[in-house]
Amino acid sequence: MSTTPEPAGPPEPLWRPRPERVSAAQVTRFHRTAAERHGAPAPAGDPVADYAALHTWSVREPEAFWQAVAEWFDVRFSSPYETVLAEPAMPGARWFPGARLNYAEHALRHGRDPRYADRPALLHVDERQEPAAVTWAQLTAQVASLAAELRRLGVTPGDRVAGYLPNIPQAVVALLASAAVGAVWTSCAPDFGARSVLDRFQQVEPVVLFTVDGYRYGGKTHERAGTVAELRAALPTLRATVHIPLLGTPAPEGVLEWAQVTGRQVEPAYEQVDFDHPLWVLYSSGTTGLPKAIVQSQGGILLEHLKQTGLHLDLTEQDRFFWYTSTGWMMWNFLVSGLLVGATVVLYDGSPGHPDTAAQWRIAERTGTTVLGTSAAYVMACRKAGVHPARDFDLSALTCVATTGSPLPPDGFTWLHEEAGADLWIASVSGGTDVCSCFAGGVPTLPVHIGELQAPCLGTDLQAWDAQGRPLTDEVGELVVTNPMPSMPIRFWNDPGGTRYRDSYFTMYPGVWRHGDWITLTSRGTVIIHGRSDSTLNRQGVRMGSADIYEVVERLPEIRESLVIGVEQPDGGYWMPLFVRLAEGAHLDDALRERIRTAIRASLSPRHVPDEVIAVPGVPHTLTGKRIEVPVKRLLQGAPLERAVNPGSVDDLEVLRFYERLAAERTIGDRP
Repeated sequence: MSTTPEPAGPPEPLWRPRPERVSAAQVTRFHRTAAERHGAPAPAGDPVADYAALHTWSVREPEAFWQAVAEWFDVRFSSPYETVLAEPAMPGARWFPGARLNYAEHALRHGRDPRYADRPALLHVDERQEPAAVTWAQLTAQVASLAAELRRLGVTPGDRVAGYLPNIPQAVVALLASAAVGAVWTSCAPDFGARSVLDRFQQVEPVVLFTVDGYRYGGKTHERAGTVAELRAALPTLRATVHIPLLGTPAPEGVLEWAQVTGRQVEPAYEQVDFDHPLWVLYSSGTTGLPKAIVQSQGGILLEHLKQTGLHLDLTEQDRFFWYTSTGWMMWNFLVSGLLVGATVVLYDGSPGHPDTAAQWRIAERTGTTVLGTSAAYVMACRKAGVHPARDFDLSALTCVATTGSPLPPDGFTWLHEEAGADLWIASVSGGTDVCSCFAGGVPTLPVHIGELQAPCLGTDLQAWDAQGRPLTDEVGELVVTNPMPSMPIRFWNDPGGTRYRDSYFTMYPGVWRHGDWITLTSRGTVIIHGRSDSTLNRQGVRMGSADIYEVVERLPEIRESLVIGVEQPDGGYWMPLFVRLAEGAHLDDALRERIRTAIRASLSPRHVPDEVIAVPGVPHTLTGKRIEVPVKRLLQGAPLERAVNPGSVDDLEVLRFYERLAAERTIGDRP
């Protein structure tokens, strides 16, 4: 007698938080307070159902939710707000009109508390030395002194202040001093060449520039005096340049020394500015034109980052927060915001793989890191290199590893669980420079499922939509946000009428933010990221995310990195090559090609199998390390390189020239 098999139940999670972790989490305590004071549904004791109910309330009652966030984190409004959300339209939402505050004042509030004065606010590590601490009292004093110097130089609210700096304490001081006087901060990492920096800084016309004479990376010294001279000559609005002698060289003539501008003993003073006063300008990658100059507000970033660091990452004064980043990436700004909740921020200035692949784990050990942020690419590199973090390092303080930059493949989840600690919370997150935050990511009270982000973030009405704007569940769709977030750009710099801003996010679905990612919202409330939708593979009407293919292909030990492109042909055909950068000693022969195709077919579907597998010398990236897909597609469609990409936005132009030569050698008719 045959029996019908039982339908498969939901997959078992990789990890569940212990009950004591759930009860102690800030988001749990916030939920209770929000229920008592702001109308949130009362928690029922089931963490999964409770978070779902809290999230639903946060997006249906955004005014109550964001008021609750402001009260929970004791946001100091020096002038009261008239209402929480005066205008909910996107773009153009108006948050907390009438309110005045200062981001730096909140970031340094622990510096005014005698209990924290001698605790480290910053721990700085480079490739040569043990961690060096900057206490809360020292950080507060340096910011006060530099803010006074900026005022002496005539810097007023709204003026732009720029940093060409590595991830060092002086960069944090400069950001906070700029915010303290109401100036608008902007920064680039010193590995950016002059043209890339000027593509950014010339848009905003800074009045003060902070620079270094050079930096150390990968065991080598990189001088930057010539680049700095080029920047100064090309930025006519500069009133002053401040020299930080990282390599020990004296300041050029007419340039201020760092010690001159941070040595005075003055009382801290924080300019009270409107909630929507600009805090900083971030930049898009700029692969196909000038980078977008994205302006975010003091109040919007303050509230969003309090929510993210305090509720989603569960950071407190007891934590040490390390994220591998550079000052040219939004994650640096996010990292600095760990100060808002009193965490000690760990700054690493150096290569992620020096002296070996285990470098970031070694830094976590040295600094007693409790929350480590890194990239999915780094996790997979550790897996391939045979790194054993928990075996080889004392990571007893570490409670969470967060990843971003690209989707963390399922193998990355498994490797972290097995090699970094079975009780480790893995928080894969996804967001964007555009909001300097996460749309979906970690929740300390929820289980972790392999290959999935735990949930949409509070206050973020994240949905997956089809082309007609219909919500999808358990199907791939466009990532959209249907309500405003406080950290959404208040505008782009030099964007008259807001045309470029609207075109960037609101043309596909008017009034709704479309981010440009493919996602799946599961019926369990988790989120799967499939990659960028503007480079999505589309075979015979079936849309496929490139990230799904990368995850399968890069499991193979012979493949160091890969790039898949879908190219529409004039005759209506579709060419989908897979480019592979081979590991040292590997060769792309017929046997390896077949192994690649078999792996893709078995793990995904026959539609995902590429038309060709081609060995390449490298995969191009943006300056912040993200794979470049759209410009390569344009090259393969015959566009010249100078029209396919902004040369100053890529890490290695010679790699892109390879794809340009490949396109020239192959006519469309030769392609399968």
